[in-house]
Amino acid sequence: MSHAVVIGGGPAGLTAAYELSKLGVGSTVLEADRQVGGLSRTVNYRGYRFDIGGHRFFTKVPLINDLWHEILGEDFMLRSRMSRIHYRGRFFDYPLKATNALAGLGPVEAFIVGLSFTKAKLFPQAEETNLEQWVANRFGHRLYEIFFKTYTEKVWGIPCTEISADWAAQRIKNLSLPEALRNALFSTMKSKNGDIITSLIDQFNYPRLGPGMMWERCEELLKERGNETMRGIKIETVRHRHGRVECIYGRTQEGECVELGGDHFISTMPLRSLIRALTPTAPDEVLEAANTLRYRDYLTVVLIAKREKIFPDNWIYIHSPEVKMGRIQNYKNWSPHMVPDPARTSLGLEYFLWDKDDEWQWSQDRLVELGIKECSQIGLIERDEVEDGTVVRMKKAYPVYDQNYQNSLAIVRRYLETFENLQTVGRNGLHRYNNQDHSMLTAVYAARNVAGESNDVWAVNTEQEYHEEKRSETVATTVPGTNGDRMTPRRLTPDELIEAAFARIDPVALGTSVGVVGGVGLFVATIILLFKGGEVVGPTLSLLNNYLIGFNVSWTGSFIGLAEATGGGFVIGYLFASLRNLGMDAYAWLLQRRAQRDLLEKV
Repeated sequence: MSHAVVIGGGPAGLTAAYELSKLGVGSTVLEADRQVGGLSRTVNYRGYRFDIGGHRFFTKVPLINDLWHEILGEDFMLRSRMSRIHYRGRFFDYPLKATNALAGLGPVEAFIVGLSFTKAKLFPQAEETNLEQWVANRFGHRLYEIFFKTYTEKVWGIPCTEISADWAAQRIKNLSLPEALRNALFSTMKSKNGDIITSLIDQFNYPRLGPGMMWERCEELLKERGNETMRGIKIETVRHRHGRVECIYGRTQEGECVELGGDHFISTMPLRSLIRALTPTAPDEVLEAANTLRYRDYLTVVLIAKREKIFPDNWIYIHSPEVKMGRIQNYKNWSPHMVPDPARTSLGLEYFLWDKDDEWQWSQDRLVELGIKECSQIGLIERDEVEDGTVVRMKKAYPVYDQNYQNSLAIVRRYLETFENLQTVGRNGLHRYNNQDHSMLTAVYAARNVAGESNDVWAVNTEQEYHEEKRSETVATTVPGTNGDRMTPRRLTPDELIEAAFARIDPVALGTSVGVVGGVGLFVATIILLFKGGEVVGPTLSLLNNYLIGFNVSWTGSFIGLAEATGGGFVIGYLFASLRNLGMDAYAWLLQRRAQRDLLEKV
């Protein structure tokens, strides 16, 4: 019977081994840490359990959903989601609720947001090569600055202009301001084409004792089936010959050397580390490309507070620039079983760093003190409520999508494809910022490849909206196997040219933006005139009462004008977009007919 060696005991690695066991293929899993689960493990500190980041179990892939329930059974709970954004001392609901956002931003800011969004829809940026351009074209530059820029740059440690638009297309796909507004107004979780918007789900599954429970149980099931998991083994050398991996050398944390051979090898280790471990050494071009792949490191400061309830959210995004933390998890709200004492609450303060940053080298006491200070600064807890704390570090937590990663990844990928018995899967194994379910799916496909199937693990989660590199006669398309799925320009067909030239305007989006701008603009103008005063207040503006029933320049009239101008602006914007789309559709149809007629005449 053939035997497989799986490098990495996280979700992808253990899933690969589990699927192999169902296919009758034995395996050995090598995990560098003392605990399985990788980034999805659960740490136990004096009875308080916490994640390395929060891990929702939600998927649109039935196979993965069945697998979760198969492994964990009754310990897999259904939980409600609540999350908010903290910005400028205020909390904003996430997903977006129009009334909450308007109240939090205020009428002036809402007016600026509306103007910015209208500008983005009518005059979009011609290129979408980086995250700033991608987000600003869909939400407007002002909302980008408020709800995307600060947090994203905390997470990645580089300007948004240096982050590839590929990341946004993958992680924010389907979600836009119109979709968020539809969700807020109509309580739906589906986009116009019926797809579930992953970013907006309000329920998810979660293991009773945290995500690590899933993977510890998976390890137990593997052991029952005769498959070993070796913990604390750091891979140092991957020996290969004639396009086949022959053997892996690792070292225990005590310094003992471990040698392991196999027929098949599945790796979840970071691609940069894998290429560096190969013997004979990879070609210089491949080594150079692998060395440019970057990874964002991460640490959690856990605080134990003497309070039963602190905030109702599962987690809060911290967009406020005055603090270093990026997100706060409330583990008790993920599962009440995560804390041993119901009178206490454990919070996880997440800091995104490079391992060369000063904070990465700080002592545990200093980091705990920083966490207490920042939690107090934004008003979540009082300093004297914290009775204990600890720190967990995780290197190479997130593969970085900078402007150069695709070219480097293409070179590495082409080289790895020369090995007939080596596959890479998972987030770091593909250098793709996948969620847990997609990482698991790549592992299932790889295991089935061992059994004789032919699946492309690199094709998982590539159904993102492709972005245009230039709004010209070329658009971007995915070309698997040629350049790392880089968005590569190709020549448009005549029908695609017409579609690109006459792109549709979303009526709901334009209607909302025109309504907000009109309503808030009239409200602010009325208020300014009221404060200005005079014998006759706002005689010119009062002429609008010929069009807005009940409007006049008074405090009551300002709110009547706000409501009617918002509603009227929405109708005007909606009708304009709809009529414009109809006109463009008709013009495009005429062009198509003319092109077909000319073609027939030539024939």
